[in-house]
Amino acid sequence: MSDATTPTASGTTATPGTPAIPGTTATPGLPAAPGTPTTPSPPLAPGAPVGASAGTPTRTRRGEPPSTSLEIVGLAGFGEIRPGDDLAEAVAAAVTAGGRPLVDGDVLVVTSKIVSKAEGRLVPAGADREAARQAAIDAESVREVARRGPTRIVETRHGLVLASAGVDASNISGDWLALLPLDPDASAARLRTGIATRLGVDVAVVITDTAGRPWRRGLTDLAIGVAGMAALRSHIGEVDDYGNELGMTEVAEADELAAAADLVKGKLGATPVAVVRGYGRLPDDGTGARVLVRPSNEDMFRLGTLEARRAALTERRTVREFSADPVDPAALERAVAVALTAPAPHHTTPWRFVLVTERRDVLLEAMADAWAQDLRRDGFDAAQIDRRLRRGDVLHRAPRLIVPIMVLDGAHPYPDERRTRAEERMFTVAVGAGVQNLLVALATEGLGSCWVSSTLFCAEVVTRVLDLPPTWIPVGTVGVGHPAAPAPPRPPRSPAEFLLHR
Repeated sequence: MSDATTPTASGTTATPGTPAIPGTTATPGLPAAPGTPTTPSPPLAPGAPVGASAGTPTRTRRGEPPSTSLEIVGLAGFGEIRPGDDLAEAVAAAVTAGGRPLVDGDVLVVTSKIVSKAEGRLVPAGADREAARQAAIDAESVREVARRGPTRIVETRHGLVLASAGVDASNISGDWLALLPLDPDASAARLRTGIATRLGVDVAVVITDTAGRPWRRGLTDLAIGVAGMAALRSHIGEVDDYGNELGMTEVAEADELAAAADLVKGKLGATPVAVVRGYGRLPDDGTGARVLVRPSNEDMFRLGTLEARRAALTERRTVREFSADPVDPAALERAVAVALTAPAPHHTTPWRFVLVTERRDVLLEAMADAWAQDLRRDGFDAAQIDRRLRRGDVLHRAPRLIVPIMVLDGAHPYPDERRTRAEERMFTVAVGAGVQNLLVALATEGLGSCWVSSTLFCAEVVTRVLDLPPTWIPVGTVGVGHPAAPAPPRPPRSPAEFLLHR
């Protein structure tokens, strides 16, 4: 992000040799061509809505580019912006001093730093600048996406995914840290209205910040606040010259303007505002820059690689209520394939996983009868038995049931009971690891699950109903389905009371 301290300006022409749209200068720094308007359009009537006007370049048909040529000029001449300053007044003064009036249809691309300064979005750095920066990042973040050493990629309350939540120590006094504007779209709207009031022109405003990009090195500017134009243009439904209908193409034009304008603003050149002329903006649809933020349910890369690996374990939750959404059989097969990667003794494969479908109702009824008989022998009355049996209702609600099985075919025989028990425990641990792999893999597929120990207590019933070898040992039942609701955040637990050091 850049700030303003020196009165320098620069300009570029996007397409050399292409005639400029009427009302623009074809080559910055040269006199306007004869007949080219150089004065702003008449002031807007007080209270009139600020929208596209007759001077705004427009597109003649769908599919055309938004411009045939663009002129981008840096706007300098700003002094130090301080909390409480009228930013619209500062921009209007810089425009007047620069001698190059704005015209209807121009786009002001504004570095967020001067917006933050004017709005007082500053926090003191204090004696420990890095500690203050980390505290500010914590306060501005709603979610950590990735962390590598001191570098943190986080999601802000705006929905933006940025390094350090946009907390910035550049182009500002060493005593302060700058935060992003609280509501960049509202900031853009206020600045647009202020410019219309002072200069009588209909301009769009794009507020920008600098960000990195996944898979590509280097930084670029992007739009975080937009007013007076649509930030996103959809080509969905349009047909190309070969007759192909476009199904997914949406262009982030506000981001494109932000990146292009940074070529004349720069990071150290003290030019915090650029004027883009010749861009055929779409009418303001009221969505601002918020429409550029991808919803979380569409985000295929919501976590960093390392964080995703960690989350695969911690996001496994016991789910007891399921939706009616169908379960993809391929997802179950992938989860079982992951379960088979668990460690096992003697190079064996001591797991089997039975997907119960046709015999589901018969199995659940037979297990309930077996439990009820055990409880009667234990002296429980009918009401108590009914309450106990209702704990197993989760298996009735789960769309799919998987019964994990322990197979001891590869176990080593021993002549004494001590080692025989140890051998069985070793296999039990291996099967438990396989079940845990299964549950974690189901979670990575977006499926909820619950492990219920029931089949352990009626193994003979399970093997009989499912027609399994009598030596196979059921180790619970896993109910699987799509969660009916998102699980609440899991409170962190300290390992201190569970970790012993010797």
